[in-house]
Amino acid sequence: MTETNNQYDYKKQSYKKLMFIIIGLIICAVSFVTDIIVGPASLTLSDVWLALTDPAEVSKNAYVIIWSIRLPTAIMALLVGASLGIAGAGMQTILDNPLSSPYTLGISAGAGFGASLMVVVGASALEFLGVFMVPFGAFVFASLTSFFIYSINKIKNFSSETMILAGIGMMFLFQALQSLMQYMASPEALQNIVFWTMGSLAKANWVNISIVLIVLAIMLPLMMRESWRLTALKLGDEKASGLGVNVESLRVKVFAFISIITAVAVSFVGTIGFIGIVGPHIARMLVGEDQRYFLPLSAVCGMVILSLASIASKMLVPGAMFPIGIVTAIIGVPFFFSLVLTRKRSYFK
Repeated sequence: MTETNNQYDYKKQSYKKLMFIIIGLIICAVSFVTDIIVGPASLTLSDVWLALTDPAEVSKNAYVIIWSIRLPTAIMALLVGASLGIAGAGMQTILDNPLSSPYTLGISAGAGFGASLMVVVGASALEFLGVFMVPFGAFVFASLTSFFIYSINKIKNFSSETMILAGIGMMFLFQALQSLMQYMASPEALQNIVFWTMGSLAKANWVNISIVLIVLAIMLPLMMRESWRLTALKLGDEKASGLGVNVESLRVKVFAFISIITAVAVSFVGTIGFIGIVGPHIARMLVGEDQRYFLPLSAVCGMVILSLASIASKMLVPGAMFPIGIVTAIIGVPFFFSLVLTRKRSYFK
């Protein structure tokens, strides 16, 4: 009888966790449609529906606004939010620290500096990349930052707290170098650098979306394949090893996945902070540490947060699009401090 009750409770909990993911996806759908509707040009739900299903029945202006501007922006918000959400969740799991994220480890700042460097200096050898030269620079420096952070941990065997401090140090370094790039930049280049510093979805297009989508579609299943091992890792390295998990190999693999996801996402939208902290933390409060549910819900929470931030960025200043990185910082900084101040000290060990 007890075993039957346990099975019932387990199924009930699993159903509850699955429902959180489904509800999150429904909220995503609502915010996605709202993101397309909201903007300087007044559009209705009917305009959006006709533009998507029967373009001949909608005005040319509405069609261009939806397909060339708002739809790419709304889709990119979902994809980047999912990427940063799952990257933050993976980092927090392998480092066992809820303050870990692509932003706090300096990976996003590295991408911003790489983009700034390409804008100011450029490189004749990379001219063949065309419009992808700047995203390429962002990707390279984000990847190098990830490799550096992991390498010093491998050599010195740092604690998760020390790794975060090292990441914050890298963030300050890249911000200083980015300021140097701004000082050296021409007025035209300075405008592009500011785009990367503040973070924006304004340059989203179908090519960029395709790249982010392909990477996310590959990396998300690979992360989910490791969900059982990641759940075991939350029990501690010794217990995970006792269950047959190669802890070191798992950390290397997941860190590589996270680095690729983050580097690709931020290479097109610039520095967008705190999604990788706030999203996973909300998911953890709802479904706990079972990675089968925690990872996808972290991605969904990231999608919801960035999509809502995209809507807010168009409503804060009527007639203009506010930099979305500023909006996420306004949301994330108070949340970050509350996380630091309210959690028990043992939670971060």
